Amino acid sequence: MEKNLYTKRWNKNRGYMNLEVWKRAIQLYKLIWNLTKNTAGLDFKTKAQINDSALSVASNIAEGYSRRSVREYLQYSYIALSSLSETFTRSIGLLETSMISAKQFDSIDQLHYEIENKLIRLIASLEKKRDEETWTDRIKEESQNYHSGD
Repeated sequence: MEKNLYTKRWNKNRGYMNLEVWKRAIQLYKLIWNLTKNTAGLDFKTKAQINDSALSVASNIAEGYSRRSVREYLQYSYIALSSLSETFTRSIGLLETSMISAKQFDSIDQLHYEIENKLIRLIASLEKKRDEETWTDRIKEESQNYHSGD
């Protein structure tokens, strides 16, 4: 099992933490959080909405991964993609109202574009598994692979 940055406890259900798209989505949330946490003039509601939409990307990737149905995984992946679009739209709004600079927007745009492409590839892969009926809808891991990490 591959280790991750967040916990020493591991099982198959936590495999989403090894997905590069999930890792980058966490980085997008961190970027948005850091850009908005001390932005003068940015109201609480707007700040909360963009942070929520950014965190929703990684959250929906994780939730979809933890579903055993490929159709549910796809549904949550599409929700993650729509949250990503919402985050980008809100970022454009911040740029247009001069709440963030063009340089700050560009850093969001670059990371957003990377995540968007990774998520589109994940969705295509899941759709292929669905269409070819190669998806396994149960956890097939030996119990000795589960450990508490202690």
